[in-house]
Amino acid sequence: MSHAPQLGNAHRLGIGIGWRPEIAEAVEALPGIDWVEAVAENVCPDHLPDSLVRLRARGVTVVPHGVSLGLGGAGRPDTKRLTDLAERAEALGSPLITEHIAFVRAGGPLTASPALEAGHLLPVPRTKDALRVLCENVRIAQDCLPVPLAVENIAALINWPDEEMTEGQFLAELVERTGVRLLIDVANLHTNHVNRGEDPATALDQLPVEAIAYVHVAGGIERDGVWHDTHAHPVSEPVLAVLAELRSRVSPPGVLLERDDNFPPPAELSAELTTIRETLREPAPRPVRGKATATASGPSRQDGPATPATTTPTVPGRTDRTDRTDRTETGGTDTPTTATGPAAATESAAPGGADTHPAKAGGTASGPLAPATAAHPPAGQPGTATSAEQTTPGGPDPASTDPASTDPARQRLALAQASLLSALVAGTPAPEGFDSRRLGVQSRALAAKRAEVVAKVAPELPRILGGGYRAAFRAYAKSRPMRGGYRRDALDFAEHLLIGDLPEDPAARRELTQWWRDRSGARPPSRAVRIARVARAVLVGR
Repeated sequence: MSHAPQLGNAHRLGIGIGWRPEIAEAVEALPGIDWVEAVAENVCPDHLPDSLVRLRARGVTVVPHGVSLGLGGAGRPDTKRLTDLAERAEALGSPLITEHIAFVRAGGPLTASPALEAGHLLPVPRTKDALRVLCENVRIAQDCLPVPLAVENIAALINWPDEEMTEGQFLAELVERTGVRLLIDVANLHTNHVNRGEDPATALDQLPVEAIAYVHVAGGIERDGVWHDTHAHPVSEPVLAVLAELRSRVSPPGVLLERDDNFPPPAELSAELTTIRETLREPAPRPVRGKATATASGPSRQDGPATPATTTPTVPGRTDRTDRTDRTETGGTDTPTTATGPAAATESAAPGGADTHPAKAGGTASGPLAPATAAHPPAGQPGTATSAEQTTPGGPDPASTDPASTDPARQRLALAQASLLSALVAGTPAPEGFDSRRLGVQSRALAAKRAEVVAKVAPELPRILGGGYRAAFRAYAKSRPMRGGYRRDALDFAEHLLIGDLPEDPAARRELTQWWRDRSGARPPSRAVRIARVARAVLVGR
């Protein structure tokens, strides 16, 4: 059992900032920082960064923020990933763990199709099927984690056809059924307002705001009528206005500034934090009717004015799984079903509108892609995440050994998500009902983000290829989905170039060959092998 502080009125987080290695010293020096958030996949529990150790010694709370669980996916959460999250929370003494309401991979055994990785967060359809699957996945995660779980709304560019709920309704139902806490990103609410026409005030009116664990605030930029949630620009006035809307309804336990690239001087970060504090000072929260009332065992729904959260020794957001029920839709009626605990699972992480910001950690927990050695095995093995919104592939889909793979709701969701992801990363036709133009924007944004992360993981590649790196990577990624993490992707990209006798400059090609050999643990493909692979790619339509 964790001895981490409990989350409740007695443990308000306060004002925080996203901890990133590039600004670690600046974060330590910033005045008035109560807590920080670190990308969970980039923290090794046995070797915590010295900066985080010093912050913890000063009494600064550290919250691990996961990016690769894929709670909104059709498969059950991966046991190994859950164990890793639990270990990080224990090592950091964290009061809670946060993740995303998103899917990050699709295909595999549930659809009898190749497994696909998005490398980023993609929106979950707001349907009864998706809600049912998400609720079960959240309960599985809650049962495996030593501290409460809070889940974050994501930014999106695309709309699923035939959605049955608004974002606020979807989140409210999720909280009611699971007792999970919410991490509300007000920048994402603004992004969805610009890109999807969704009113942030309406979403906040429908939310059980007392279930909020904390709030994200981040900057972005609008280009050609599309809002890009970059986390690389100053926080804009519209985002601050959404924060003020939220503050008028509830006093959030914590608010955190996210900045993940194009880092400004410490004085600018401090000024942004001051602006956030000023936004939170006024006005006082107004009563919210018909919303959830948070208790120590998690939020519940009731009519009438909301009341303050009750503080007791129990952990908020964790309820007794044996007597909680969920609803499933059977023949158009709601039938109670007892919530089940975690099932055995085997090991198995969106730009444009959906979080287009560069890598949050600027590399990986073990640094850039190093030559293959005993300490650094070939890149075919799973890597680590490089962003709080960029995800890391792992092993096989847990559905491959899970009896729940026969669940009709999971199967329907799996087919829908695989069809969408295939269109985004493998060049297949757009699924029916989607805006093909928006899918194209999303697809190009995913490829661009993938190129950015590969450049961080393998900085030698853009140096060797020079100004032609991005164009070459876009051509490679157009119909070649990521198949094993960003480290594997970097090697696959280099091999793709070598097969095509690229780059044209002999000296650059020799350097790329040597780079590939050092990191792959094998000889570069011979010319005969290259020709055979090209022929095979043509035959399979790649």
